[in-house]
Amino acid sequence: MSLTFEDKKNLVNEVHDYFLNSGSIVAAEYAGLTVAEMTDLRNKARESGVIVKVLKNSLAKRAVKGTEHEVMAENLAGPLLYVVSSDDPGAGARLVKDFAKSNDRLVAKVIAFSGEVRSGEELNVLANLPTMNEARAQLLSLLTQPQTKLVRLLKEPSASLVRLLVNKKKTNDKSSA
Repeated sequence: MSLTFEDKKNLVNEVHDYFLNSGSIVAAEYAGLTVAEMTDLRNKARESGVIVKVLKNSLAKRAVKGTEHEVMAENLAGPLLYVVSSDDPGAGARLVKDFAKSNDRLVAKVIAFSGEVRSGEELNVLANLPTMNEARAQLLSLLTQPQTKLVRLLKEPSASLVRLLVNKKKTNDKSSA
């Protein structure tokens, strides 16, 4: 079933909005994946809040224009699917990385992140980014670390005195027995 010009225009506008509001885009070759495998990929994408679109490259090139990911347009060739992450930039890369472990026919080719284009071999760089909750936990840990060290430092003299008195009492108890 062929799309009409109006359908293509609507599709480009829809995908342009996805690309415009995304943190990252992973373009991956999917040739050889079965319908069941594609359905599984889409289900996993839905669970992780990622959008998976199969789109002709000519339409994808139009959709990516005017976004920070426009730099990837010249690298789009061959049958590709587009994994778009909006809230968590690493979510799409983690999805592709995990899915490719069991399906070697899914191969990342182009990655667009923060206005830069990278090759598919650098998928791990993006996939290893912490999630938003992990980043918040790391930041909170960094912010509380100096206070925790200060409390320990202030508590140490009294703790040392208590340990000294306990050892002194044990020594006195042993000598009197």
